[in-house]
Amino acid sequence: QVQLVESGGGLVQPGGSLRLSCAASGSIFSINDMGWYRQTPGKQRELVATITRGGIINDADSVKGRFTISRDNAKNTVYLQMNSLKPEDTGGYYCYARPVTPWGTRDYWGQGTQVTVSS
Repeated sequence: QVQLVESGGGLVQPGGSLRLSCAASGSIFSINDMGWYRQTPGKQRELVATITRGGIINDADSVKGRFTISRDNAKNTVYLQMNSLKPEDTGGYYCYARPVTPWGTRDYWGQGTQVTVSS
C-alpha cells in the first residue's frame, strides 16, 4: 500500500502565500509523476501542476508565474509554493502520485487539504 499525506493548507489573505507538502510512503520503488489537483464544490477536479521524476513540469495557465511545483525524490515528497494567492484559488488541494510498487503502477491520491483565500 501507498499513503500520501498532505500538509500546509489554511486561510490566507489575497496576495499571500502558502506552501503545500505531500509525502508518499509505503512499498515504493520509485515515483513517476507527482502533483497537485484542486476541486471546488460543484466543479470537477482540475490540474494545478504536475512534475515528473526528471523535473518536467506541466501546470495550469491560471497558476503560471504564481505557483511553483518541486519535488525531493529522495524523500518521495512534492511541494507546491503558492504566491500571490487569489480568492479563485480557494478549494481542496489533492496530492497525486504514480509510484512503481511491487504490485505494479497506479495512481494514488491524498485526502486533500483546504486552501481558503479570503480577506
